Amino acid sequence: MSQTFKGGVHPDDSKSLTNQKPIEQLPPPELVILPMSMHIGAPCQPMVAVGDHVCLGQMIAQAQAPVSAPIHATVSGTVKAIGPKEHSSGVMMNSIVIENDYQDEIDPSIAPIDHSNMSAEEMIQCIRNAGIVGHGGAAFPTHIKLSSAIGKVDTVIINAAECEPYLTSDHRLLLQYPGEIIEGIKIILKILGLKKALIGVEINKENTFPGIEALLPSDGSIQLCPLATKYPQGAEKQLIKSLTGREVPSGKLPADAGCAVFNADTAASIHRLFSTGMPMYRRIVTVSGPAMANPKNLEVRIGTPIKNLIEYCGGFTEPPTKLLMGGPMMGMAIYSDEVPVLKGTNGLLAFAEKQPLHIKDPRCIRCGRCVESCPMQLVPTYIYQSVMAGNMDECKTYNPLDCIECGVCSYICPAKLPLTQGIRVAKQKILAANRK
Repeated sequence: MSQTFKGGVHPDDSKSLTNQKPIEQLPPPELVILPMSMHIGAPCQPMVAVGDHVCLGQMIAQAQAPVSAPIHATVSGTVKAIGPKEHSSGVMMNSIVIENDYQDEIDPSIAPIDHSNMSAEEMIQCIRNAGIVGHGGAAFPTHIKLSSAIGKVDTVIINAAECEPYLTSDHRLLLQYPGEIIEGIKIILKILGLKKALIGVEINKENTFPGIEALLPSDGSIQLCPLATKYPQGAEKQLIKSLTGREVPSGKLPADAGCAVFNADTAASIHRLFSTGMPMYRRIVTVSGPAMANPKNLEVRIGTPIKNLIEYCGGFTEPPTKLLMGGPMMGMAIYSDEVPVLKGTNGLLAFAEKQPLHIKDPRCIRCGRCVESCPMQLVPTYIYQSVMAGNMDECKTYNPLDCIECGVCSYICPAKLPLTQGIRVAKQKILAANRK
């Protein structure tokens, strides 16, 4: 029986555009643009200068703080520029631009890593040096998550729910490379000293189950757990509740519920690191949406301008009104096709609505849909109304910091109130006041 949580919604998943399309390798671009911030945490500091020759996999920017992740060259070639470039966040970000020499000359230091006699700390250091971050979108440095989980958790959870509409990159990974995921899970279990891992997969991906089950260890240490198809099933707190019945306390982290959660491709990246020595230099991106001519799942070098992905997929069927990096529920609208693919980029969507829905002077009709659907059991309309009225003392009583910004309330609201955006404003104001 599939497992789930209270709340959530069932949007049209639109996954049929790409869920039957195998992963294709996008040819490396002429230029890669590598922003110094592609992760949660402090930006990196460049280690190279303009004119330097770099090799594929060479570390070119080092982490300057504990919560950060180094950056590596994703092609071999010449550093053409270091300076501000367009970023998906909407700001100009210090970036390293490399001109591809199309030789893919691998850095001499790269070789498979034998971890059989390594300590947990040594393995975590390898993961840190490889710049591996979460592939699910948040891009939290994986070495920090592993270090903070040692001695505190009893269960590893692999997030393969992929509940966002349109996105199918994890689905195709489960179908085509299940062995990489399973081997990565084994390494995570070894680092954490555990013998229990749960792989959560929504039942709309049940064609992946036979391939996964064939590779599961006979000792039961890794289990496949079917999940109900519902958004946001892949949110960490909801996934933990669905699979273990545990609740992450307000203001706490998954480790406080005894769980460590990793995306499926993050686990696969850990396996690839130790089996090949290659750091994080590529990722799988779903390119889809109603305006995309030929939607695909692509293996892409990090730093590739998104215009290359669009061209490879045949361009647009009509001029798009919106480009999203990520899924339609939590993705970020981007203003330029010059921005590069980042470590956390799991999707690129193009929409061309001829008549976007707008409601003049929208008002809450107190239907209660946002309350019923909120996976965190909040009252979104009260948070929104209090922050819009400038009443932050009242706003705090509704616990806006517990919001996971999944977008369910905005999606379900018949008045089309920008509830999620309002809650984001509330969170920013509260956090700013706390810092003072």
